[in-house]
Amino acid sequence: MSAFVDRLAQRLALTVGTPPADGQRRAAVAVVLDDDAAGPRILLMKRAERSGDPWSGHISLPGGGYSPGDDTLLATAIRETHEELTIELAGARLLGNLTPLAPRSAGPTLIEITPFVFVTEAALEPVCGPEALSAFWLPVELAMSGALDGTHVYPSSAMTFPSWNYDGHVIWGLTWRILGDLIAAAG
Repeated sequence: MSAFVDRLAQRLALTVGTPPADGQRRAAVAVVLDDDAAGPRILLMKRAERSGDPWSGHISLPGGGYSPGDDTLLATAIRETHEELTIELAGARLLGNLTPLAPRSAGPTLIEITPFVFVTEAALEPVCGPEALSAFWLPVELAMSGALDGTHVYPSSAMTFPSWNYDGHVIWGLTWRILGDLIAAAG
């Protein structure tokens, strides 16, 4: 096990279960780490272009909205990862969850998103479903090195956001924030 994953395993726990019925919109994402011999990698995907989707075409972690049929937010992350990338997380090791975050571009109704962190030691080959255009693995050490650091200008505005630029993909916004929290949790 890499030192990065070992530190996460020591510091994370499962602290989120079934969300309260308080009317708050909620979602969950899976931070899937491949503890590769060359260093840990994180699975990311490019979302399909869809009208009305504020994250259409963005690079994201697999995940989506909590459904009443999901017993827990963890079940949401597992279900959505399978729907989007045909990956079964049943064989992966669950390390716990990160602190829930709210995206800055959620529109008029806020949504809280909980990231769940999984580790796999077997190479997973994602197969994109209709909600994903492509998937790729981001090397954690490369992201931590600063070599990918950049800024993203939000379309039709002057707003800029910190980002990582990797293999033609721009990782910014909520995904960048979640991965920053992951790196911080590992120390």
